[in-house]
Amino acid sequence: QVQLVESGGGLVQPGGSQRLSCAASGSILRINDMAWYRQAPGGQRDLVASITSCGSMNYADSVKDRFTISRDNAKNTVYLQMNSLKPEDTAVYYCNARVLLRIGYTRSYWGQGTQVTVSS
Repeated sequence: QVQLVESGGGLVQPGGSQRLSCAASGSILRINDMAWYRQAPGGQRDLVASITSCGSMNYADSVKDRFTISRDNAKNTVYLQMNSLKPEDTAVYYCNARVLLRIGYTRSYWGQGTQVTVSS
């Protein structure tokens, strides 16, 4: 079994910053891609940022130059540094990891989600 545990959500004022963390644990051979998604009320779950095991990053246009994704492979942890937050960034943020469980077998896992609310 693999678990992803997120932390760092909460209420922040517009223009503020927040850092999300997501730690993976369990029977992990290796973690390939890690990513953050978000889902606003009534909306679909959209990709925010992703990072490969080699450190290549990809961002949604709406967060480029404001958010930074990073990872610590030794800790099986992915981070999302969010700066210059806007009310439209309000959403439940989910981390995702593609985990190599054994040679030739990968599976995707999701965290439980953490609420980020940007409001004055």
